[in-house]
Amino acid sequence: MSSASPSYGPRPWTFYALALLFTLFVIFLYGPMIAVLILSFQGPSASLVFRLRDPSLMWFDELFNPRRTGDVVGAFNRSLPLAMMVMLLTVLISVTAGFAFRRRFKGATAIFYTAIASLIVPGLVLSIGTLVTFRYLSLSASWYTSGLGVHLSWALPFGLLIMFAVLGRLNPSYEEAAYDLGASKWQTVKEVVVPIVFPGMIAVALFGFTLSYDEFPRSWLTVGSKNTLPLEIWTMTTNVTSPALYALGTVTTIISFLVIAIALSSIILIQRKRSRGK
Repeated sequence: MSSASPSYGPRPWTFYALALLFTLFVIFLYGPMIAVLILSFQGPSASLVFRLRDPSLMWFDELFNPRRTGDVVGAFNRSLPLAMMVMLLTVLISVTAGFAFRRRFKGATAIFYTAIASLIVPGLVLSIGTLVTFRYLSLSASWYTSGLGVHLSWALPFGLLIMFAVLGRLNPSYEEAAYDLGASKWQTVKEVVVPIVFPGMIAVALFGFTLSYDEFPRSWLTVGSKNTLPLEIWTMTTNVTSPALYALGTVTTIISFLVIAIALSSIILIQRKRSRGK
């Protein structure tokens, strides 16, 4: 037999067309982020457009020591705890609901579709409805009450769909083996089920955090008089437009990528630990 590698001939024109389309997609996806990153280093004689003049870190300092920008630090101090609370509640509710839906029960289909119905409701409409409801009940809207509820209604359906898929594929024989070895139900969940579905739980946590942290329409009327970070960014585009907006975009993008990197690293470490244990 010949050891020469097979020759497949010239590539068809469709390969180059699809390669060009993919390249344009990547440029469209990451080009604006790269532009924001570069323009965030504008100097004192700054402009909102290219070219880059007198590179400086002054606009990053402006974010944390504001003179002309808004309350960026305060907005961040509201958005981060809100996103963390949504993340934790999304994981907790999604996992417990996933266990409940492993066995069919009366009304399961109606409950499922009711839980994910908020995915098809426009965010702004949901924001208005939440505000009207709170005013009818004589309650004050704030980021940790109405804001938390409306963000949870957005993130939770994604968590439910993920956990239903993960737990739906879980082989019951693992649990049966644990029961045969004398484990209780709680020990089986803690020592067997949770380690298996933990990557799915990380994915749910990532969805919960990012969907809340970046949410604008559902936050517009539900977080009260003090802005979350997306609302603060929008305010900066209408009131105080400066390269500080680009600096803020750079910081928030780095935070988002950092959260994604932590989540992916956790999944990789779990998979490596499993492979070593085999």
